[in-house]
Amino acid sequence: IVLPAVTACGADSKPQLTVSAAASLTTAFTNYGKQFTAADARFSFAGSDELAAQIEQGVKPDVYAAANTKLPDELFEKGLVEQPTVFAGNELVLAVPADSDAVSSLDDLTKDGVTIAIGQEDVPVGSYTRTVLEKLPADRREAIMANVRSEEPDVAGITGKLTQGAVDAGFLYISDVRATDGRLKEIALPDDLRPQVAYGVAVVKGAKQPEAARAFIGGLLNGAGAEALQAAGFEPPPPQ
Repeated sequence: IVLPAVTACGADSKPQLTVSAAASLTTAFTNYGKQFTAADARFSFAGSDELAAQIEQGVKPDVYAAANTKLPDELFEKGLVEQPTVFAGNELVLAVPADSDAVSSLDDLTKDGVTIAIGQEDVPVGSYTRTVLEKLPADRREAIMANVRSEEPDVAGITGKLTQGAVDAGFLYISDVRATDGRLKEIALPDDLRPQVAYGVAVVKGAKQPEAARAFIGGLLNGAGAEALQAAGFEPPPPQ
């Protein structure tokens, strides 16, 4: 009877680190969390904008990781997080079901009957997508937007629509495509259209585990976290 009590006490003595992170980080962070020894990492994955709004409303995770730098910078300016760090890059691609030939290029998105899922305007993946579309001639951009059937709150929603066959194509990060184990395939965007995708992370002010939070961020830059990001298809942090 004594032994389980001691074991439970030992497990409970490990601090719990709460991480709010962009949905596109699910695979990389989950794998990193299994190797992170400074604390028991617990994750909340959702749209970066939704998680930022929660912090503004008083929710205090230890770490906030977004799929852009804009949201962490805004929280920093409001005094809600410590100085953000850019920790990863990614590539926006056109994603299609692996067994579909309906779409093979950006031009195909303008065709009648093609259906598309994109991120909502305030979500990083939706903002990056609109950056791409803004570079197109107005008639092509309007034709593509006319084929949009769904605007999702995070990349998980876009991935779901694609893997369920609800749409023909969607804009995702290359890491999201790789996380589907072959159910989706990516089509690279032309170099002149490709946006720079940079991920920012910060310790939340008032966090219960600030030291563990800093250790977690340190591992994203050099260590198990950086390795997990690379394995999931992320790129090194782009120069700012």
